[in-house]
Formats: sequence, C-alpha cells, structure tokens
Amino acid sequence: MAGHTHGSRSAVTCHLRCGDACFQPVPNTTETSYFRDIASSVLSRRSVVGTGLAVGALTALPVAQAAAAPRAGSGSRGPGNAGRLPFSPIAPVPATVDDVTVPAGYRWDTILRWGDPILAGAPGFDATNQTPEAQAGQFGYNNDYLDIIETNRAGTTALLVCNHEYTNEGIMFPPGTDPETVIRTAWAAHGMSVVELTRRTRGDVWTYLPGARLNRRVTLDTPFAVDGPAAGSDLLRTKSDPTGRRVLGTLNNCAGGTTPWGTVLSGEENFNQYFLAAGTDPKETRYGLSSRGDSRNWRSLDPRFDATTDDHRNEPNRFGWIVELDPSDPTSTPVKHTAMGRFKHEGATIVVNRDGHVVAYMGDDERFDYVYRFVSREKMRPGSSAKARRHNLRLLSEGDLSVARFTGDGLEDGVSDGAGEWLPLTRDGRSMVPGFTIEEVLVHTRLAADVVQPTRMDRPEDVEPNLRNGRVYVACTNNTDRGKIGKEGPTEANPRPLNKDGHVVEMIPTRGDHTADTFAWNLFLICGDEASAGRYFGGWDGPVSPISCPDNVAFDSVGNLWVSTDGQPSAITLDDGLFKVPVEGPERGHVQQFLAVPAGAETCGPVIRDREDSVFVAVQHPGEDGSWDAPQSRFPDYVPAGSGAGAGQFAGPRPSVVQVTRA
Repeated sequence: MAGHTHGSRSAVTCHLRCGDACFQPVPNTTETSYFRDIASSVLSRRSVVGTGLAVGALTALPVAQAAAAPRAGSGSRGPGNAGRLPFSPIAPVPATVDDVTVPAGYRWDTILRWGDPILAGAPGFDATNQTPEAQAGQFGYNNDYLDIIETNRAGTTALLVCNHEYTNEGIMFPPGTDPETVIRTAWAAHGMSVVELTRRTRGDVWTYLPGARLNRRVTLDTPFAVDGPAAGSDLLRTKSDPTGRRVLGTLNNCAGGTTPWGTVLSGEENFNQYFLAAGTDPKETRYGLSSRGDSRNWRSLDPRFDATTDDHRNEPNRFGWIVELDPSDPTSTPVKHTAMGRFKHEGATIVVNRDGHVVAYMGDDERFDYVYRFVSREKMRPGSSAKARRHNLRLLSEGDLSVARFTGDGLEDGVSDGAGEWLPLTRDGRSMVPGFTIEEVLVHTRLAADVVQPTRMDRPEDVEPNLRNGRVYVACTNNTDRGKIGKEGPTEANPRPLNKDGHVVEMIPTRGDHTADTFAWNLFLICGDEASAGRYFGGWDGPVSPISCPDNVAFDSVGNLWVSTDGQPSAITLDDGLFKVPVEGPERGHVQQFLAVPAGAETCGPVIRDREDSVFVAVQHPGEDGSWDAPQSRFPDYVPAGSGAGAGQFAGPRPSVVQVTRA
C-alpha cells in the first residue's frame, strides 16, 4: 500500500489501511547488528553522493535491450536525459484541495471509477444499492498498482490491469446497510481487475469497453494455484484445502510489476488485518497477526478468517505472497509463488539479467523491515512462441531468495556512499538459514531473514530497476519510530531519526550484474520540505518541489525517475502527488512536481508514457477520513452535497484511474 505515517490519521482509517500493526509495537523486534549512529557524517558527505556516481569498477552496465523489454513506465534508451513530456512544475498544493492539479497545458480525464461495470451483465453503479453480485462485475475499490499493456501495433487497443487493495466501508455504504451485504460486497471489491481499452490513435484518451472478452475480476472467490518449494507443505494445509495447493482469493494487493512475458505480478501486503489469531506465537506476531485483528468481522461469514481454530490456523500462511496473473487469458488460474517468500509485499519488479536469468526486487512494507531479491533458476527464453511462453510462465517457481545488508565501507575511495551484500536465504532449492527448512524459510520469511541480520529499513516499498542505467531504486516511505526510546537509531542507509519524510536509496549492482552477491549504494533523495532537517536531492543545489513519503516509482523513456507519494498531508500538509527526478546529468536530483491528487488521496501505480504525452495514475482513497454522511472528497464526479444519491449521483468519492494528457 502505499504507506502513510502510521497513526497520523484517524484510528479507523489507519486500521483499515494497515491492520492492527498501527496500534501495537512494530513486529520486527529482533536483536541484530546495525550500523553505527553516523547520520550526521552521512549527511555531511552529500557533495560526494552527487558527483555523478563515477563508481569505477562498480559502475552498472546498461541492461541489453533484447534481454528486457521495458514495460509501461520503464526506462528504455533515448538521447539525453531531459526526457519528453515538457512541463513547468506545479506549485505545492495544500492538503485541503479536492482536485487533480496538473501543469499548464495539460488536462486530466477519468478512465475508470469504483463501481463502473466491466463484466457482461454487470449493472451500472448505484451507491445506495451495492450488492456482492453487482460489485463482482464492477471495477473494485482503492485501485493501486496499474499498468496499460498495449495489445496491437497501432497502439489503439490495450489491457488495463489494476490492483484493489482494501475497502473503506464507512464511505462505501449508507448507514444501516445489512452487515452481510457490507462484508460480501467488500470481498468482491478487493482483488484485481483486467479491462480492455480502446482509442482512436496514439496520444488520445483511452476509453474502457464494458463486457469485453478479456475483462476480468479477480476476487476472494477466485481459485489460485500454489507453486514452488512450499506448495503442499503442512504449513499451507487447512481443513478446506488439505493439499496446501489451492487458495481462494488474494488480499490487500498493493503494488506490482509487469513481466517481459506479459503477465502481471501483484504483492499481497497487509493481509494480517483480515484474520483473528491468538497472537502468542512469533510466527504470528512477526506478521502483525493478533487477537485484536479482524475488525471487519469476516469470520462471522467465513470461518477461514478465524485462525484461532485448528481447522484454519494455517489460513494466514496462504497470504502474503507474490501472485502472477495472465491478463491475456481470462480462463487462466493465477499463481502464488512460494519461492519468492512470504512477507508484506509492496510488489515485485523484474529485470532480465544479461545472462538471461530473471531477477525480481521486492520490499517488505513495514517499519524496520527488509529489501529482498529473487533470482530465477532457469533463464528466460526470448520470443513469443507458445513453447517460450510456457517456459517463461514457470520462471518464478524456482530460484534463490536473498535479503540485503547495507554497509558503509564504500566511502573511502570517495566514489560511493556505501557497499552492500545479498545474504542468501535459499539456494538451489535448499535452506541457507540454520534451523529452518526450505518450507519454513519461505512461509516464515521474516523470521528466517532475522537470523542472517540484514539491514532494517524505513518501510521499503517499491523497489524498481531502471532499465536505462542498470541501477535499482528503493523508495523508503518513512519511519517515525526510528530513534525512539527502545528503537534503533539512524544508520547509514536510514540516516534520520523520527523519519516522517522518507528517502530513496540508489543501488548499483557490481559490474552491472543483477545476480552478483554485492552492490554499491547511494542516498539519492532525502525528502522533505524547506524546513526539514538534512534534506538532500541527489547533488542538485537549486530549488526543488517539496516532496515527502515516496511510495511507488516508475521511469520514463530516457530513464528519469518518477516518484509518487503517500503521506504528504500528515507530513508536510500538502496533497500527495507525482514528481519527476532526473537521475543523471546536470539536473540529477532536481525534483519537479507534475501533479497532485485530491484531498485525502494517495498517488499510486504511475505509468509514464512520455512519448505519447501521457501519464496515468491510480487515485486511491480520496477523502479517506470522511464518511457517507460527511464526505471529505467528491472526486471524480463532484456531485454537489444534498443532490441525493442514486445511480450516477453518488455524492462521495470514488477511487479512480486518471489519464493526464497535453491539452
């Protein structure tokens, strides 16, 4: 999810978004070795960080074009670093503004909204009469990860794929709605959507096609296959599924990635909030499962959400995975990949290494948790033949999982902020963690990672490779617990106490090899407004747009970094937004705000199509602290208060996908 500063909003909202983790100590309480407290020295060396990254033998080599076809928003080769999509940065937007703010010369249009009918036979949206059956055929709630995958050479047809992370029932339903209707409709509003799009020519605004052949909703009723070394494990078996190989549904889907073979990866994040658990075993508490969870009371209609019983004790173990969906085949069974580990996945993004191995980078979105990497056992087969595709669809089923340790040893030569290593958790189908079987490493990945002592980070969310320069960018959203009494203080990779603004780490694989055991790294952005202590922007000394709480990242056609935020209203009293940041050349670190989202919303799933003068964002949870009777946003339809609610006349906010184009 896009994260926020835990506890900074209303208790109800915080619990809906994060689960019980907002109201209990951070789950990672392990004793591991950390960097010395040298935040001041790290920040004093900022001039070294911004010198153009001439990192000698550690310089990353560009990824071969043939090895990794870029997805929407990924970097591909192009002249210079100025990029297309010229704009003048917008002024900072106060957190009370309920509009999408775009630069002069641009316009925004809504492509899809919560409740829009997408399956054949689905009714139109009627907020006063939402039913589980209607919602199962309509666009879900709180859209997060987003991609627009073109399906013809002319660029006039495409598939929109989107996650639906969680629900806010207090805004979605009129007071007095039958509780069973609320729960079952919320079930149908979670999951994922696949929707066909059309347009007249490149650069036009997309229109969605209701009832199209490839349209699909994935909900809690959708069967998922389980693969990898933990499939069939006793740790995944329940009374409902004694095989441990078939799970109904996916939960709390946050960010994701699109693979070079055309599938979409989706991260299951804060799944703990849906289950009642005893909360006495570290295998539960390390994941935030507790007896205070399940505020939605889903167990009243489905006993699998009661993990205090022997029949369903393992049900939470069946969530927290990377799932893979083939949007081109609405009859395909999505897969949960156990080889990639179980934690609170923000998402997974793919790069094909120059030797053909597929590498996935992943962040565990929790205060003081870790950055992970998965390397496939097999190599990707190029081409679009059926044989190659069948092979590539199995690439994430077997491979090696590791976790990152950042150290400060790389500064003596004056060319980088630090060095790092990947600590193996699994290798060649075997556990590399003493005392853990391979199944235990993959199901209880956080506990296994604690043993090898990686670096505890400030909520690492999106971790994405830049296909133009071969580096990897880690968005650390914030960590307001760092430096509190009893909590770890600043470290080189997380340099500020009480970190409300977050930062971005730039990782440089050794010799440009994403499968190497080592890497260099830099603090690329240390976010904040003008009054924030220790701000740093990649070496850029001029004015910048204030930015806080980096969340999702993407790249344009020449490799510029685009950062979306979640948490600015509470951190710097500004609406969240989308920012362009060059990563090379004289403007490296020059933060420029492109858009702002409406009051209470966060900016998710940015897709940058600068060659077509278009940017796409998922506007999630607009007006999130409001209610049915007192909405705090009216985006995107802006129905006046008191006009009545009916089909097409909902006065409250609707999470939506927005396209921004040059006017």
